[in-house]
Amino acid sequence: MSLPSDDTTGPLDPTAAYRAARDQLLELRGDHARAVREFTFPDVGDRWNWAVDWFDAIARGNDGPALTIVEEDESAATVSFDDMATRSDRVASWLGSLGIGRGDSVVLMLGNQVELWETMLAVMKLGAVIVPTTTAVGPGDLADRIERVEARAVVTNATEVHKLDDVPGDFVRVAVGSDAAGGALEGWHAYADAHASDAGPVPHPGTGPDDRLLLYFTSGTTSRPKLVEHTQRSYPVGHLTTTYWIGLQPGDVHLNISSPGWAKHAWSSFFAPWIGEATIFVYNYARFDAAALLRVLREHEVTSMCAPPTVWRMLIKSDLSGGSGALREVIGAGEPLNPEVIAQVEKAWGLTIRDGYGQTEMTLSVGNTPGSVVKPGSMGRPLPGYPVVVVDPVTNELVTEAASDGNREGELCLDLSHRPVPLMTGYLGDEQRNADAMAGGFYHTGDVASVDAEGYISFVGRTDDVFKASDYKISPFEVESVLIEHPAVAEAAVVPAPDPVRLAVPKAYIALAPGHEPGEEVARSILAHAREKLAPWQRVRRIEFFELPKTISGKIRRVELRGRERDLEALGGSQPDLEWRDDQFPDLKG
Repeated sequence: MSLPSDDTTGPLDPTAAYRAARDQLLELRGDHARAVREFTFPDVGDRWNWAVDWFDAIARGNDGPALTIVEEDESAATVSFDDMATRSDRVASWLGSLGIGRGDSVVLMLGNQVELWETMLAVMKLGAVIVPTTTAVGPGDLADRIERVEARAVVTNATEVHKLDDVPGDFVRVAVGSDAAGGALEGWHAYADAHASDAGPVPHPGTGPDDRLLLYFTSGTTSRPKLVEHTQRSYPVGHLTTTYWIGLQPGDVHLNISSPGWAKHAWSSFFAPWIGEATIFVYNYARFDAAALLRVLREHEVTSMCAPPTVWRMLIKSDLSGGSGALREVIGAGEPLNPEVIAQVEKAWGLTIRDGYGQTEMTLSVGNTPGSVVKPGSMGRPLPGYPVVVVDPVTNELVTEAASDGNREGELCLDLSHRPVPLMTGYLGDEQRNADAMAGGFYHTGDVASVDAEGYISFVGRTDDVFKASDYKISPFEVESVLIEHPAVAEAAVVPAPDPVRLAVPKAYIALAPGHEPGEEVARSILAHAREKLAPWQRVRRIEFFELPKTISGKIRRVELRGRERDLEALGGSQPDLEWRDDQFPDLKG
């Protein structure tokens, strides 16, 4: 399709250009190859603010549901698009009266509550900078974040303000709610005051597409959290392809299971649904309950759901016989999706979970898009507008020749000679990390992947997770995918364990599914399953039942498990109480 033109006023209106690009992707649904060939990210001109130029444009006078939040007791509240525009106007005006303006960093430490969406839009409308922060951070981490972003304001719930008692700094403090006695908090502005006026829309802040919009702290699976910078263009425009991957259409109801404070929440619980003019649906539970989640999504006719593999693994261990309700699209992201999970959901519901890949540093770059053939174990193909390549991690050269299996393998990278719109500007205040990440004309993801002849990309592992045993390269993900096929295994993490003969052997740390207890019998069963399903060089030699360490965003910290193995070796290689080895079972040796 061609973009609309304006033959009287000159340059294309940014809202019209953005809508045309969105509509083009709606029309190209089901034709991945054509979308890659024809789509380009829109030129939004020199003045662009997504909250004003897109959200308000679709929201004014629109009584359709923008946000529905269902609480744990299953009570529900809905805010229309028009109400959300008005509410965020009032919050923006009020924050402006407190001195918050263009370029100021605002830390948002809120849960899944209406105030979060109001404030994200409001901060954006002021041209200020959003710093999403999980409520799980402690006082020390919070103080570090406030200092690193030079925060001008912090907005959080009254229940969290104690974390800032000893945090120095001349920043505006805004509390949602009141103290235990129902009164105001000393030294804090009451968020409720924002809605005390009938303030109209704030003026366009005059932001340009390259102005800073978001600062995200990564979850730090291996090191101190990095501080990722995004612009008014990179996420708001870049998530057009995320909307395409999910398959969102106007009128859809989209459930994303993600905690506020992380990039995935902005992807799938903010930008993508509202780009698609869909309803953001939130089930606000404190403790995961598979049966309750399934009941809620059926009752509220949710049409698309995105969940991390951990949730999907829990769901397939529950009862899926009640059907999928109104679901049309089921998505997985956050970590690689095991083939067994896809197969179980497909068997129960007749729906294929479509995996995808992205990072805080960019939007969804690789995915199985609607209508595409899904190859179990593959993350899909590069999305429109993304110059994805694989690079030799040693020579930093493009991998162009296929190996004997017909696949190309190397580090997943983006070609910076065609720098994609959704890529971050860089890591704020860390020039060495920027130099490493952008070395040799590529953005380096740190992930190793394999690309087949049809362009489908399969995750192999983090560059620091892949290891050798008996001189064979081991992909933890491949081994873990086999292990979770066993009914007793809920989650698994595979790391190298030092071995005097093989240098290292694969060891699996196992989190058991409900109804199973650690012991010799279940250990033998899991080791036998691994022996039957894995190639000899991949065979798991040791398993230990263990609570898997995770980041506060839910990703498994294999680095801690590798460190634990080194510590055990330093202590003489003693065998932990809940570890079993294949040589304890004579019929499993070899």
